[in-house]
Amino acid sequence: MLGLDTFLLFLTASFILCLAPGPDNIFVLTQSMLRGSASGILVTLGLSTGLLVHTSAVALGVAVIFQQSLLAFTVLKLCGAAYLLYLAWGAFRAGAGGLGASKAISLNKLALYRRGIVMNITNPKVSIFFLAFLPQFTNPAKGHLTLQLLQLGAVFIICTLVVFGLISLLAGKLGNWFSQSPQAEIVMNRVAGSVFAALAIKLALTER
Repeated sequence: MLGLDTFLLFLTASFILCLAPGPDNIFVLTQSMLRGSASGILVTLGLSTGLLVHTSAVALGVAVIFQQSLLAFTVLKLCGAAYLLYLAWGAFRAGAGGLGASKAISLNKLALYRRGIVMNITNPKVSIFFLAFLPQFTNPAKGHLTLQLLQLGAVFIICTLVVFGLISLLAGKLGNWFSQSPQAEIVMNRVAGSVFAALAIKLALTER
């Protein structure tokens, strides 16, 4: 069981980390602007599900594989980079009127949710980050370490849902305002495509 002081310290650190610009919140931002707040929230739910996988991997010791095996780390990160490039290609292809079209022919709920999961679990750095971050807040005297790691992961996921949910709402409103202008639609799609491509390159070049 986590102590109150540990819980508050971890909660504060988690909120700060969720607010810091990173691949996941940038991904939520772009999806919300392109497809609306509801889509961003669905992607957020997918990302959070991915965090469940990473938390379980750390708690069960599986995450060590990505820390120790260069092959496993490389394969997973290249899959993630390829997926991001696919999203970039789709954004660039949208062209004029892309935002309106993407909202009219929006992805179904399952596809958006799945997009968040794939984006998160194909980034091995998340598992390695959790492997380094979560154990710092555990204490063998407070009970079973696996249970403590799962509790910490749950707290981090709740912080993610709150912060990314707010990002989705704000970015969705901003996207609605931009969608009134065809010129802005083109710019937003180009920016989104560039962001996805940059994230793909960053992930592909990431080292353990």
